[in-house]
Amino acid sequence: MKKEKLKELILESLKGEEPDRKILKDLQDAGMSFSFSENFADKVTERIYSSAVVIHKEEDFILSASKIFYRIAFTGIAAIIVLLISIYISQGNLSIDSFLGLGDIADEGILFALTGN
Repeated sequence: MKKEKLKELILESLKGEEPDRKILKDLQDAGMSFSFSENFADKVTERIYSSAVVIHKEEDFILSASKIFYRIAFTGIAAIIVLLISIYISQGNLSIDSFLGLGDIADEGILFALTGN
């Protein structure tokens, strides 16, 4: 039987609520079977609910999380390096005072700024 004829028979069988006997006979003559093996339902449910699928999802999650972590970590390291370079260029050295932005401010100026006296 040709493909087109087989497709046509399948589509005709889907139109009504119950397929005609003639259509079912033609499909069976074409080699289509409507019976399943004895343990078909058990095999299908076992395949659907197998634990291997869950394990692969956990592995995929861990792999994707580690990729994301490395991207964020490398971006953070690059940002820290750019910050250190900009501090060195603007202040001329890399001391604690330059990190805090204290540069050329005297201690009395800091006390005055904090207390207002």
